[in-house]
Amino acid sequence: MSTPSSTGLSRFLPSGRAIVIGAPYLWLLAFFALPFLLVLKISFAELKLGIPPYTSMLQAQDGAVHVVLQLKHYVYLLQDSLYLATYISSLKMAAVSTALCLMIGYPIAYFIARSNPATRNLLMMGVMLPFWTSFLIRVYAWIGILKDDGLLNHALMAIGLIHTPLRLYHSDAGVYIGMVYSYLPFMVMPLYAHLVKMDLTLLEAAYDLGAKPWVAFTRITLPLSRNGIIAGSLLVFIPAVGEYVIPELLGGANTLMLGRVMWDEFFNNMDWPMASAVTVTMVLLLLVPMAVLQYYQVKELEEGK
Repeated sequence: MSTPSSTGLSRFLPSGRAIVIGAPYLWLLAFFALPFLLVLKISFAELKLGIPPYTSMLQAQDGAVHVVLQLKHYVYLLQDSLYLATYISSLKMAAVSTALCLMIGYPIAYFIARSNPATRNLLMMGVMLPFWTSFLIRVYAWIGILKDDGLLNHALMAIGLIHTPLRLYHSDAGVYIGMVYSYLPFMVMPLYAHLVKMDLTLLEAAYDLGAKPWVAFTRITLPLSRNGIIAGSLLVFIPAVGEYVIPELLGGANTLMLGRVMWDEFFNNMDWPMASAVTVTMVLLLLVPMAVLQYYQVKELEEGK
């Protein structure tokens, strides 16, 4: 039985619904919005020697406080060919990696979804098993596989497919291999979630009406898995654009990726304002695919109701 004091106190406490809705927003505010605003502020500052290595936006002059915004870093990004080439290269490598993940991941997800229900969990565990190992250790393992004297070249030369080692380590090809291996589960899982829920009687009806397997696939299976394709593609593309570890360990000196540029500006050149401008621009570029992902997630939830 509630007392008057507890009843009065409950008026000032948030309801359970407000807590459930507000907790994710507080999380995003604390760990995304506030850090992003800090980076945005630094991007409008000027480089200086000291701690912190950038000027303040608020400067006192003639007895008044002025807000000083430096836009030259963003202007330099638009004018410098190296940064433009880096953005284009990052988008290209992310897009190619996404396409490769889709080409490999769709048959895997389709096979798992059509497998015996008793073995689906084991097959999905096989897809997720790499997550049980450190991401950095898995990328380091690919160094031993892709080197000129690594396991892959030794195996191919032993069976006579090649006579000289393939140049895979410190190359764009090595980066693509590492990216596809690392992000493939992010493609398989949403595809499997859509394919396993598909009504198979639609395919049976198509076959009864004389449709060939490839016609039934392109007109029934593929359209019904569209949301899974979009979700998986965006889950791969968005983190791949800013990837740092894989290009740093498997890529060569000419591999241009935004993650490497940001690291060089932050820690090698100690140019925090320039690095912040690169980061803000990358986030703004990713807002479009993030908005698309949000749109299809909301649409999927509405269709589920």
